[in-house]
Amino acid sequence: MTEPDDIEEIMARVRRLELRAKRLVKETFAGDYHSSFKGQGLDFDEFREYQHGDEIRFIDWNVTARLGTPFIRKFREERELSAVIAVDISASMDYGSVRLSKRELAAEITALIAFSARDNGDKVGLLLFANEPVLYLPPAKGTKHILRCIREILATPAPAGAVNFPLATKVMMKAIRQKSLVFLVSDFIGADFSKSIATLSQKHDLVALRIFDPVERELPSVGKVTLIDPETGFERVVNTSNSNVRMGFAKLTRRHREGVLKIFKRYDIDFASLATDEDPFKAMHGLFQRRSKRKNA
Repeated sequence: MTEPDDIEEIMARVRRLELRAKRLVKETFAGDYHSSFKGQGLDFDEFREYQHGDEIRFIDWNVTARLGTPFIRKFREERELSAVIAVDISASMDYGSVRLSKRELAAEITALIAFSARDNGDKVGLLLFANEPVLYLPPAKGTKHILRCIREILATPAPAGAVNFPLATKVMMKAIRQKSLVFLVSDFIGADFSKSIATLSQKHDLVALRIFDPVERELPSVGKVTLIDPETGFERVVNTSNSNVRMGFAKLTRRHREGVLKIFKRYDIDFASLATDEDPFKAMHGLFQRRSKRKNA
């Protein structure tokens, strides 16, 4: 994790994320986001150019024939959506054994969501939380606001202690008055979050994004290592050369993963699992496609 005082490196990362996200959003994600999350109100507002992922039934063929490029009818309801991205920045999110830490992947995901929302005329808000709520930026529009959101995810120090989902949920329920699209980004490790999922999904359109490092799924065979819980400080030496140890660890992590996904399914919320050694594009694209199919079924 980059130290907060290393401003130049942080801003360089923000700029790289901005360029990458804008390219992906222009090519695919703006349309995916639109077909997955936007409303279809009854009050016509304006025409806009067709984007990948838009529903064909909304194409206005008269305007399309006149202008020579596909245009769709846009409805006023589509412009009433706020997307709030709630990111867990507890100590476990700073772990990374490969390309990115979990927190850095959260920043990439935030960039994709935020620029997709921007290109669809939506506001974007941010909540950072750990053992307590750390920062809340109310939904707003504009690139400058989005870049600040990304910067805060990368730069805000991780508070000590285990993540506290109930407290973060309490703040969100109080701060976000109207029904909104809420993306909950976390590794969902070491905390009971089922009541938070139930509470948030009753009021908001909730999407859960589970982030994990490949080592948290399967230990490599590298001899004796010290495993440290970054949130509690608990340490344990294990011999990863022992196949029984690796199998036992894999069994525990699989049980945890299945438990997390069971909670998401219980409350019928959309979710995706994203690994730090994989490009998030595929997982997010798949999430948007699944949601669009379910919504329009």
